[in-house]
Amino acid sequence: MTPVIEVRFKGNRREYFTWPSEDSAPLRLDIPVIVEVERGQDFGVVSALGSVAEKKCQRCGACSQETSSSSRTIVRLATPEDRKTATDQRINEEEVRRTVRDRVRQHNLPMKVSDAEWQWDKRKLTIYFTAEQRVDFRALVRDLAGLFRTRIELRQIGARDEAKRLDGIGRCGRQLCISSWLPEGKPVSLSLAKAQGLSLNPVQISGPCGRLLCCLHYEHDFYVQQRKRFPKEGKTVKTSAGNERVISVDIFRERVTLRSEAGETRVVALDQLRL
Repeated sequence: MTPVIEVRFKGNRREYFTWPSEDSAPLRLDIPVIVEVERGQDFGVVSALGSVAEKKCQRCGACSQETSSSSRTIVRLATPEDRKTATDQRINEEEVRRTVRDRVRQHNLPMKVSDAEWQWDKRKLTIYFTAEQRVDFRALVRDLAGLFRTRIELRQIGARDEAKRLDGIGRCGRQLCISSWLPEGKPVSLSLAKAQGLSLNPVQISGPCGRLLCCLHYEHDFYVQQRKRFPKEGKTVKTSAGNERVISVDIFRERVTLRSEAGETRVVALDQLRL
């Protein structure tokens, strides 16, 4: 069975290909390759192999298993000249982005250009942008096609996808989860922050993208499971000191704050409260 290989492109974009050349040397992580795409060839870096790549490919759901296993292949390993070409394109893309921004202003379009990405063989130029609403950019595409003499694709992305492409540092001081290890950005609601006992001030629980922190979603299950071990806040429990009301719980220190009918407050360890 031909193995599936995950290849990473610019902006943390990941796609899946096969390496059908049995006589060729086995691939390794972080090795640059030339892959076959819909309209030509592109340059990327191997980011996952074996069962890890298989699982991530199945979870991706962007294409059918039949398509990913037979039609999209790794053509060859990248040569030093290929790497230089890719490096030169990355440098040129910043100038391209500035040019596209100028043309967007000339067309008076309500959109923010986030990034530009050349296909390795320069047969396609993809422009990523964000906008609050749908944008009619047909005239802009014709303008850019005449300017760059290649196929132009304008792709609207959300705020989380923009953060994934551009990367950055979160409030925790670490690399953004969405651009480092989180496979996809799921919607996050204020109810998750409330369930975790956090401030409901959007400024304090939002990331650089302006949306609620991704970690509120993937940490939620932990809070739900831990809170099952504690009495609910507001509940009255009977202890050796009489009837007391649960004011708050601390799932990390495993402590419960109680208030007696006389108004006295005390902090009790969870194990002691159970006894």
